[in-house]
Amino acid sequence: MTLPTYTRRFVFLVFAAALAFANQLRAQDGELARREWTIDGATREALLHVPAAANTTPSPLVFVFHGHGGNMKSSARSFHIHTLWPEAIVVYPQGLNTPGRLTDPEGKLPGWQSTVGDQGDRDLKFFDSVLASLKTDYKFDDRRIYSTGHSNGGGFTYLLWAARGDVLAAVAPSAAVERQPFKDLKPKPVLHIAGEQDQLVKYSWQKDMMLAIRKINGCEEQGTEWDKWCTLYPSKTGTPVVTFIHPGTHAFTSDAPPVIVKFFKAHARP
Repeated sequence: MTLPTYTRRFVFLVFAAALAFANQLRAQDGELARREWTIDGATREALLHVPAAANTTPSPLVFVFHGHGGNMKSSARSFHIHTLWPEAIVVYPQGLNTPGRLTDPEGKLPGWQSTVGDQGDRDLKFFDSVLASLKTDYKFDDRRIYSTGHSNGGGFTYLLWAARGDVLAAVAPSAAVERQPFKDLKPKPVLHIAGEQDQLVKYSWQKDMMLAIRKINGCEEQGTEWDKWCTLYPSKTGTPVVTFIHPGTHAFTSDAPPVIVKFFKAHARP
């Protein structure tokens, strides 16, 4: 049986679109190199994008942490910071199986420690080891080190702000709240991404979190439009807060990565 011309044309277009998408993913993955570290007897890994210039010129450095149950490949594809900021060194670390705060209490899926001291600080040690090895192998700008992540990865970004805040220039957590005492958070530029329909990390929790970090950073009461869905709250100390409030759910929004890059580019550590 011969398919009608319009049907064949539709099938061809669907196939071509699928092939183009697959090629795009392969191209993204092709720019990334897998690397391993051994920490306390455990093998840790990450995908890295390292621009050629990093061999001679100090480059920005961005860490991107996947959510609970995710992986380094999925975070590379959803955040794709390396395609938006190819001049930066970008690290997509892989978490280990760990109990989730809201899901997976038995710890059958990969994620990140929630507090300082949790899981023997294995993920803080991982961050420190990656940073040390990159400093040996490449040139990165100490004043332009950033962290972002979604859900549990956003929570770990908040944890890094609390525990390694002297290293980071700015952070951009998505769909997350901080579990450390707020006293551990020193003023730092923050972009917080939240979905109004988030039923996992409830929007009401995140709303309280955004208000808290505005107070920590000494932000002005009134904000101004900064980008789509974004409000900028200036700070006299140079540590503004941008709230990115989208109408979606807990899922990471595809509108966020360009805004994250824009925010990071605007901030360097004094």
